[in-house]
Amino acid sequence: MSKKLFVGGLSWNTTDSELQQAFEACGAVTEAKVITDRETGRSRGFGFVTFDDEGSAGRAIEELNGSTLDGRTIRVDAANDRPRNDRRSDNRW
Repeated sequence: MSKKLFVGGLSWNTTDSELQQAFEACGAVTEAKVITDRETGRSRGFGFVTFDDEGSAGRAIEELNGSTLDGRTIRVDAANDRPRNDRRSDNRW
């Protein structure tokens, strides 16, 4: 299992620190990041939380998936590593 979790369904007002505080009850959080739009700076409604160990990440999925944060029901799941879109490796250029 991954130590990095995807958190969906976040309120537009949830901050990085609020996200971290919500997940610290499950274990030591090394990073909590709400993803924002590059142009507007507004939250995109999801984020990622990384734990020190896999046991804490598993506990967070069990305890926080379907729970409420900032008035919204959140979805918590293991994050899937997605390869970066590197245009230099694309033959169209």
